[in-house]
Amino acid sequence: MEELRKSDFYFDLPEELIAQDPLEDRSSSRLLVLDKNTGEIEHHVFKDILDFLHEGDCLVLNNTKVIPARLMGVKSDTGAAIEVLLLKRRENDIWETLVKPGKKARPGARISFGDGKLVGEVVDVVEEGNRLVRFEYEGIFEEVLDELGQMPLPPYITHKLEDKNRYQTVYAKYEGSAAAPTAGLHFTKELLQQIEKKGINIAYVTLHVGLGTFRPVNVEDVTKHKMHSEFYQMNKQTATVLNEAKKNNKRIIRVGTTSTRTLESIINLYGAFRECSGWTDIFIYPGYKFKAITALITNFHLPKSTLIMLVSALAGKENIMKAYKSAIKEEYRFFSFGDSMFIK
Repeated sequence: MEELRKSDFYFDLPEELIAQDPLEDRSSSRLLVLDKNTGEIEHHVFKDILDFLHEGDCLVLNNTKVIPARLMGVKSDTGAAIEVLLLKRRENDIWETLVKPGKKARPGARISFGDGKLVGEVVDVVEEGNRLVRFEYEGIFEEVLDELGQMPLPPYITHKLEDKNRYQTVYAKYEGSAAAPTAGLHFTKELLQQIEKKGINIAYVTLHVGLGTFRPVNVEDVTKHKMHSEFYQMNKQTATVLNEAKKNNKRIIRVGTTSTRTLESIINLYGAFRECSGWTDIFIYPGYKFKAITALITNFHLPKSTLIMLVSALAGKENIMKAYKSAIKEEYRFFSFGDSMFIK
């Protein structure tokens, strides 16, 4: 197999194509349809996805919910400004976090948020410089967080988000993500009803998206990149629906690269879908043979990212690069609040 270089996945993106705000109507974003076998490209509007889904298909959505994980506080002793980003709950009130600036957050440091409504104490420094922080508060942590926290928008979005719900899917249910599964942001409740009415099975998995999603690939040899791990859960009902679809040779269409990694991890582990939970750190790049899914609804990803490598594994790097070139020419909107792509 030829060597895979990070630079092979580079494309030049004009900054004005990075979407800064969500569209008023979620389903009015644009949709680039790519045939992975022929490389043929078509341009549509997202609500047209209905025309590309067939009776008996299974559409897999990620029902994770983003927590308002960005907390702005001050160091209790000096008043210095400190930003804390919640990554994952370790136990009860102890969270693994990303703290900026890190040098001010040594073990023992206390940070106050919202005039002391929430206080965090750094208890340890773990891998990659992340901090374990123990929180003290009165009442229910989620309610305090909802009041004081901000949505953890990716670094390339510089506009303020007026409505927190626009960085959630309409079917978000289980709290735990530090980033939204953005491919799902295009669905409205009405569109999902139309999809079900057409005889398409909708199944849900939960994968809590970590900030590793945005972590750059720092090695030129792609195969040497170490993937972050993310927590997933699949219930019995979803496993049954997916196994049935596979048995009857129906398409499994996942929404988002995160759900894709979940489904592929489960199939690789057990050879079939089953009720389970665990951590996935699967890294999918060209050469990977998909066992779980047939087609993918996804957004447009960053150059040289693990996500563009995953879609290249599914549709072929040449097809993807051609599609991205076409999207740039047609001035599609890119990244989290951007337009969509259906790889069929």
